[in-house]
Amino acid sequence: MIQVLKPKFHVEECLEQIRDCLEKGWTGMGYKTVEFENAWKAYTGHRNALFLNSNTAGLYMALQIMKMEYGWQDGDEVITTPITFISTNHAIPKNGLKACFADVDEYLCLDPEDVERKISDRTRAVMFVGYGGRVGQLEKMIRLCQEHGLKLILDAAHMSGTKVNGVCPGTWDGVEAAVYSYQAVKNLATADSGMICFARDELDAIARKISWLGINKDTYARSDMKQGTYKWNYDVEYIGQKDNGNSIMAAIALAQLPYLDEENEYRRKLVRRYDELLKDDPKIRIVYAPYADECSYHIYEIAVPDREALLSALAAQEIFGGVHYRDNTEYRMYAYAHGMTPKAHWYSDHIITLPLNLWIDLDDVERIADIVKQEVQRQGELPEM
Repeated sequence: MIQVLKPKFHVEECLEQIRDCLEKGWTGMGYKTVEFENAWKAYTGHRNALFLNSNTAGLYMALQIMKMEYGWQDGDEVITTPITFISTNHAIPKNGLKACFADVDEYLCLDPEDVERKISDRTRAVMFVGYGGRVGQLEKMIRLCQEHGLKLILDAAHMSGTKVNGVCPGTWDGVEAAVYSYQAVKNLATADSGMICFARDELDAIARKISWLGINKDTYARSDMKQGTYKWNYDVEYIGQKDNGNSIMAAIALAQLPYLDEENEYRRKLVRRYDELLKDDPKIRIVYAPYADECSYHIYEIAVPDREALLSALAAQEIFGGVHYRDNTEYRMYAYAHGMTPKAHWYSDHIITLPLNLWIDLDDVERIADIVKQEVQRQGELPEM
């Protein structure tokens, strides 16, 4: 059986890191979470990094803090993409803001031209998703936001390890916050956790309080592990949430991080073979990356005439594809924007995620590609977008 997504853990290294937590009796926030924050900053070049229980918590928090700090009002708008996991867009109404949907480009990232058309006098920010690890037209989007005085949040859930000329895009000037995911099937997998990286120190400081119920000193900061003492006196400055990550998840992340670049290179090797085998078929549209040599490639997508038939053909051979993602404007709560993003809607009807994980090899890719090509030959023409 070949799964569309399947993590590969370095088990002994993970157990060694976890054992360290258990022996020290510290499994919550602090200790390993601080160690991983420092390791992530060293790896990415981010100035700040706060370890959280999920990417979702980070997206919610990014907008919560910006709304508070920049004086945004309920009903102000955030321009976002319809091709993403729903947590990206839930972060917007969760904070009393309105999700305004713009269309996608050939990378399935936000199209700067359509974003510019959607800017209004109530637009405050853009939520840019690095779909599949792709950078898309992020540089153009940053310039557009700077021209219009908008904040840019990078949903980097798929982007662990993506680089451009050796630099992580989340660190580019103009990205107000980058939010990563280390969820169970991501490239840097734990069970579930994430990281929020603010460009501004002041916002990072607020995030550290809000992620711990608004308390101005977290448990780890109030504890002296050498003396065994505990400082009980603290203040509460905000109404926050319990969004903190824990040391068990951080321990797994620390064990996995040294292998990230090597494993992403293996993913690119598989992608290059998929591309070679599928690129000349007129019934198949590949979702490429603008900087393919440095993309993390969390997922690999193609568009075909009849996705459901292809999913069935693959499943008959115990190969399981997926769909990432359904156009969010097809969901009831975002239906007010349905029809406003035709490219996204077209892709939503035709994209399929092919297996791309560290457990498959080039022979598996060739087998999958053969099934894909055989099935699409039985289908009609790929409709015009």
